[in-house]
Formats: sequence, structure tokens, C-alpha cells
Amino acid sequence: MTEDMGSTVPRRQLGRALRDLRTEAGMTLDGVAEAMHCSRQKMWRIESGLGAVRPIDVQGMCQLYRATHELMGALIALAAETKTKGWWHSYGDAIPDWFEMYVGLEAAASRLREHDDTLIPGLLQTRGYAYGVYQHRSRISQDERDRLVEVRLQRQALLGRRLPPAPQFEVVLSEAVLLRVVGDPATMVEQLRHLLDAGRLPHVSIRVLPLSAGLHFGAVAGPFVMLDFPLRNRVEPEPSVIYSESLTGALYLDRREELAIYEEVWTSLTALALDEQQSRQLINKIIGEVHHG
Repeated sequence: MTEDMGSTVPRRQLGRALRDLRTEAGMTLDGVAEAMHCSRQKMWRIESGLGAVRPIDVQGMCQLYRATHELMGALIALAAETKTKGWWHSYGDAIPDWFEMYVGLEAAASRLREHDDTLIPGLLQTRGYAYGVYQHRSRISQDERDRLVEVRLQRQALLGRRLPPAPQFEVVLSEAVLLRVVGDPATMVEQLRHLLDAGRLPHVSIRVLPLSAGLHFGAVAGPFVMLDFPLRNRVEPEPSVIYSESLTGALYLDRREELAIYEEVWTSLTALALDEQQSRQLINKIIGEVHHG
């Protein structure tokens, strides 16, 4: 399963290390691109962790930045890891670049904290619910829709993973998500029962934020995922990331002040949410209402 981590984290780590070296060397992206006989876009992609990097390029950049021999060796070794393919690469064009990076980060995370006030999180969706979500995307073909649903279901394997250990997954859902019928009532009942099953896993916590809480910090923030990563013997630990998705792209936030604000949001969400037991009771109550409604 380790190879299923893919190359996202090594690419980001290598990009950060090279950006730091360039900054220390007082060089601009344009200057480096000229010295390396390549485009500024290529240099930007390398520093942003958006693609595989050739060891020869890393060596050239390290020499340009006058990196120590040890650091150059470590970064060249990291470059080899940027070619590793995760399971999601086989889905090709079905996954846009901005989401492919997320799938790689999600697979490598040790803790995921997700807030949603619109839909059930992808890691907890049933096949029927996922189809219901994509049913509204008129611009995609049936084949693309099928592949998107398969990717979503394949991602869920990480919750049952043994090695490396499955991530701690904490979810705070708005009560509105449970009340919004996606698909038909039968699909929704199946989805809500699936939530109850998932909540029994020792590393999964599902809590509901009742509508009676009124307007709160989380409602202003909207849906987001906070990803924390395990400490590994890397060049440096992977910093936490906030992921916030829109219809056509996503934001990846990892500056200290951004993380601090989202930690505040998370603290306020967990202070207002029902505990796990009360959340189960509310989900059961809604199942009864949807069932008989």
C-alpha cells in the first residue's frame, strides 16, 4: 500500500527545498530558467510540486544554488520519488490536476479534519449518493461520470488501510447536509446508514452541527479539509495544508497565519457540534423521517 502514496508529497517537499535554496541564493525564477535553459513555467511547476523532476535538473539547480554535497544527494534521491505513480494516475483525464494533488495528499495524511455544510464528504459517500452528486454535472459524459464515481470510491480504501495506518478522520457536518436529499429518499437512507457504520470505526469521528447553532464561524468559512502529515525521516516534515475546493479548482493554504485561522474555525465547530452519540441519535431520527416521509 505504501506505493499508493504516489509522488505528491515528495514533489512538494522537493519544490519547497529548491525554492528555499533559490531564495537563499538571491536568484529569481527568470534568472534560474535562463541559466538552466528552460522556461520560467517549468521552474515554477518544479517549485510548486506539480510534476516529476529529473535528477539531472535537481543536480544542475543545486550546483547553481551552491547547495552542500549532502543536501544535493538527498534532493537527487527525492527526485527519484517524484516519479512514483499512485493508483489514481490510471484514471488519467478523469481527475483534473488540481484534484490529483489533493488525492495524493489525502493518501499521505495522518489526520484529516473535514467540515462540510453542503454535501456528505467524498470519503463517506455511497455509490448511489456519489452518482446523485454528479447527476447535476451536465457538461460531463456518462463515462466520465462513472470514472469520477470510481475514483471517489477508490479513495475510501484509505479508511480501511492497515499499513501505513489509516488516518484519523474527524468530520463536522451541518445538519442541513443530512436533510438535503441527494438522489431519491432510498439513496439518502442508505447514505445515512453508511454514515452510522463509518462512525463505528475507531479512527473515524462524525459529529453533526445542528441548525439551531445559528450563524457560526464555520458557516462563514464554508467547506474545507485540514490535512496533517506524519513525521518521517524526510528532508523536513510536510507542513499541514488546508484544502478548499470550488467547481473549477481548489485552494491549498499552508501559511502559518492561514493554518492558525482554520484551527480557530475548527475549535469553534467542535465546541458547537453535538457529540458523537447525540449525532448518531440525530442521524437515526432523520433516517426515520426520510424513510416515512
